[in-house]
Amino acid sequence: MTQLKLPKLPDRTPVKLSIQIFPELAEALQQYAVAYEEAYGKAEPVCDLIPFMLSAFLESDRGFARTTRK
Repeated sequence: MTQLKLPKLPDRTPVKLSIQIFPELAEALQQYAVAYEEAYGKAEPVCDLIPFMLSAFLESDRGFARTTRK
């Protein structure tokens, strides 16, 4: 088998997750979407921003990183 530098790509099948949030958080997320549009000149729906926001949060949480080191 040929050795490639790029490893096999991970599963990229989206997983649907439904949650309920408080109105204050919904408003804050909408405000974030407005700030995002002002910063980058492109509107993105909140539902498209949330996965990236969660990933950024998890990647920056040092306590969580310590529990998941391999």
